[in-house]
Formats: sequence, C-alpha cells, structure tokens
Amino acid sequence: MQSIPDLASAVQRVVSNVERVIVGKAEPVAFSLIALICRGHVLIEDVPRVGKTVLTKAIARSIGCTFKRIQFTPDLLPSDVTGVSIYNQKTGNFEFRPGPVMAQIVLADEINRATPKTQSALLEAMEENQITVDGITHYLPEPFMVMATQNPIEYEGTFPLPEAQLDRFMMNIKLGYPKMPDEMNILDTHQYHHPLDDLSQIMTAEELVQIQQQVRAIHVDPSIREYIVAVANATRNHPNIYLGASPRGSLALYRGSQALAAMRGRGYVIPDDVKLLARPTLAHRIIVTPAARVRSITSTAILEEILQTVPVPGAWVGGGKGR
Repeated sequence: MQSIPDLASAVQRVVSNVERVIVGKAEPVAFSLIALICRGHVLIEDVPRVGKTVLTKAIARSIGCTFKRIQFTPDLLPSDVTGVSIYNQKTGNFEFRPGPVMAQIVLADEINRATPKTQSALLEAMEENQITVDGITHYLPEPFMVMATQNPIEYEGTFPLPEAQLDRFMMNIKLGYPKMPDEMNILDTHQYHHPLDDLSQIMTAEELVQIQQQVRAIHVDPSIREYIVAVANATRNHPNIYLGASPRGSLALYRGSQALAAMRGRGYVIPDDVKLLARPTLAHRIIVTPAARVRSITSTAILEEILQTVPVPGAWVGGGKGR
C-alpha cells in the first residue's frame, strides 16, 4: 500500500507523460485520469482532430493497458462490439470470439453515429464490467474504461445518446483548440515522427488497480458529503432545469473528489475539490427546460450559479490518514 504522497507522485508521472503528447491540456488529461482511477468512463464532446483519440492511446500506453478502438457507424451491429459465438465444426461446440470491448481501455469513436441498439451494447459493460452473449456472461479485464467521443457540430445521421446512457459516463470533458504557443509546440514535436511513438510505460495495470482501491479510503468529512448532496439536490429544484442530476451523479462527484484529493497529495477532500469537479461530473446529467434553452441558458451556466448559491462548508474539514 503506497502512502498518499507516493500515490500522488505516481499519478502525476502518468499525467506528465500523457502531456508530452497532449500539449497544453492539463485539466482534461487530469480529469481523464481521475475517471480512470474511479473506475469511471469519459465522454469527450469536441470538434474533430483536437486529440481525442491520441489522448486515449496515450493513457493506455502510459499504463500498459490493452487498447481497442471501435469506429461507430450506422451499420455497426451489437455483436461487432461485444463479440459473437461461432460454431466450430471440429469440436462440435460454439466458441466465443470476443469483440473489441474486451480490452482494458476502449475508444468508442463517434458513438452517436451508431443506432440506439448498438449504443446500448455498451450499457452492461460500462455499468457491470461484463457482457452477456447468447446467455453466457463474460467478465471484462481490470482496469476497464470506455472513452467515447462525439462531434457536437454535426447532427446529420446521428443518434443522440439517451439520458440513461449519458448517466453512465462519469465525466463529460472537452479538449478544445490549442493556444498558439501550444500549437507551435505541436508542429515542432511532429516534425519527424508522432510523439506517441516515443511514449514509455510509467505504471502497470496492476499498480493502477491498487491505486483504484486505495483512493476509496480518502477521508470525506460529513460536511463535505452534505455539500455534495446539496449541490446535486439544487439541480433537481432549479426552475430552469427539467431533469436534475441523479444519485449516480452525486456519487461520481464524491468518488472524483477523493481521487483529486489523492492526486494533490491529501488524505482528505476539501470544498475546492468538489467545486472543480462539479461541472465535468454533473453538467451532462442535467436537462435544461425548453424555455431556458431558447434563452441560451446552458447546464454549465446553471451549475456555476448553483455553486455560488449553495453554502460552502466553512469549518476545517481535514482528517483521516495520510495528511
């Protein structure tokens, strides 16, 4: 069992390694690692060619995890994702041929281009870390993470993700275009070859699983728990919100705050951890009313208002081991 400072140092080395490829995007990289540490999944909603695929590959390579990419298209079938049973004439038995979802880190590229039936093939995998094919359950490897991408600009030929599936994603993040100095740096690093080719493994999958278990012991003061629930509850009673964050959302915020505290070398959660993670963990779970949408009011803007309104715990909330 690592100490909290050692854990923070190990995760920071992974973050720094990924940032060698994903330049100038420290926050999205950190959020992706937080989701991975919390056994969560990430939805990256952004325009094409800003590094979504490279981010996923860089994380997989830094941790030594198996990586598979699924290109979602309208003609993709559920069996193309989960796998299929094929009859073996020699043995006279059906043999399971695993699909690309049977990997530790799976990139579901342009997930909103597949039909709802194919999208739903990921639901069981994301929630229970298993798939069922022909009535037989197959368990997924550990660690397991789905990083899905979708283009928010194009709506032609797409199938919006239903609320139930959006709720399965722990975080919704955006990369955005790089700043000018960062883009200059990208041109320099890509002059002779892709920097991903030189990326080394920093951590093993077994070490990551240990960190996933250890992070759950990070202390969360009762006042912080009450703060998390109050923020989630405020989304359910806001006049501009049709559907508020689910209990799965408050749990994602709770787990994410534990991981962020550990990454910052603390054995306890503070209100700033909760504030930083409220938007990526809750905004995609909120449905804004049609009247508010007409006035261009977004779920992110409403969350900003809620965070300014809900009282922040004022007393010292440190505690637990590893301080």
